Order: sequence, then C-alpha cells, then structure tokens
Amino acid sequence: MTRAGRVTPVRVRRMRAERTVEEDDVLATEEPMEIRVVSLEDGQEASRSLSVTMRTPGDDFELAVGFLFGEGLLRSRRDVDRVVYCETPIAEQEYNVVSVVLRDGARIDLHRLERHFYTTSSCGVCGKTSLDAVRVQATYDIPRDRPRVRREVVAGLPDRLGGGQEVFRETGGLHAAGLFDANGRLEALREDVGRHNAVDKVVGHRVLSGRVPLSDHILTVSGRASFEILQKAAVAGIPFVVAVGAPSNLALGLAKEFGMTLVGFARGDAFNVYTGGHRIVERP
Repeated sequence: MTRAGRVTPVRVRRMRAERTVEEDDVLATEEPMEIRVVSLEDGQEASRSLSVTMRTPGDDFELAVGFLFGEGLLRSRRDVDRVVYCETPIAEQEYNVVSVVLRDGARIDLHRLERHFYTTSSCGVCGKTSLDAVRVQATYDIPRDRPRVRREVVAGLPDRLGGGQEVFRETGGLHAAGLFDANGRLEALREDVGRHNAVDKVVGHRVLSGRVPLSDHILTVSGRASFEILQKAAVAGIPFVVAVGAPSNLALGLAKEFGMTLVGFARGDAFNVYTGGHRIVERP
C-alpha cells in the first residue's frame, strides 16, 4: 500500500458568473486509521483493536499515543516500548493501522475501553458520566493560578495558529491545534480533518518526548471548543484553552469543574472569556 499524503490532487470545474474553467486543485486527504495496543499476556504478545478514526495521514504515531493518553490508558512515555505500522510477513505494509506496543511490565486498564468505536470529527459525549470519566483519567492537577497570559497575547493566538497551517492554506479543509507558551510562542502545531485528532497529535508529540503534564501551556484550536477537546486538555494538565469558535455548554462545565480558563470566539483583537479569567492579565 502506498503511504497517503496529506493532500489529494483533483480536477475541479470552477464556475463563475462570466466563465467556466477546469483546473488542478487539491483536497485534504481523509482516511481511516485503526489504533491497536499490543501487550504481553502470559508470555505472549496480544494485540487489541481499540479505535478507528478518520484522520489526515501524517503524525500517525503521535495521534495514536495522544488518543490513548487522552483516554487515560497511557500515563507516560514509560508505558510505551515502540509505535509501529502494522506489519505481517504475508501482507503489504498497512499504513492505516498503527500499533502501540507497551513495554514489558506496563499494564493498562482496557476494560474501561471495552468498545470498538468509530470516531468522527463531530462525535459527542454528554452527561455526568462523562465528567466522572474525565476525573478518573486526569491524573495531573491543573495549576490554580498559572499561566498568567497578557490580554494581547490571547488575542494574537488565532493569527499565530493560522500562520502555521500549511495544509489549510492549500485546501481550506483542515482543523488545527497549537500548543503555545505563556508569551504566545508556538511550540507545536498539528493539522487534521478532525479537530480532536489535531489535539491528540499535539499531545501525543509531547507524551512521546516525555514532556507532560503541560501545566504552563495554552492550547489553541481553530474551531469550536467541544467537551472532547476540553477533556483532552484536562488529561494533559493544560489549564488554558483558546478557541476560534464557540464553546459548548458541556465544555464550559468541564472547564469550571477543573478550574481551567476557557476562551471562545477569539478573532482579531476580541474574544469571550467564559471561565478562568483570573489568568488573563489586562494591563502590564
């Protein structure tokens, strides 16, 4: 199997008021990726399929590790021996199947994820049960009073995020998640057709490099702030989330529950602060 790229070339007929032309164009690639966990059971390697997600190819290992970390199945980089694409002696390389191989002795609670589920960019969760699940998964405490971020830094984050969206500029069809420090310096950015996948990729990048929790960082996302995005931030110990779009009521509830700062509708020099405004410095 050929490794898919992040964009797919197409021909498009552009119909305008005065003329119609056919031109080359590119679309954001969307393909399924299966995530498997391989552990040692009774001296034998056992592989379990946990999820299939629609994603933009690229940073697949980060996506797999970030997803497992966000679900509370991985606690740190020490749980992971290696991450590989599926390999069998009789089949071609399957770049759409990723296996996270646990180190010898690592144990994760797979019973909490005893479901084969299909994840899309619009999937949702709801209710008190979901909040309870996040409490179990979130092993890092959210710092109460940091980071302290200047108002102008918050206002500038969406533009800095957009400036790093290379594939979006080509296709207009990808979400992005960026990790910033308190001074607005971009430390990591990932793009994907799924907004939650973009967050998983950013978090997975930091888990694989052994740099969690992310207690002094700001997560900025290109779309709305869903419950799932706030959940992933909380599990990674991120206290500050900025969204270009609107938050949902459940996202706000989770942010309040964990003492996080939640900013929405961040565009130009304006934004709404829904909770945690004490972390935003109005004036020097």
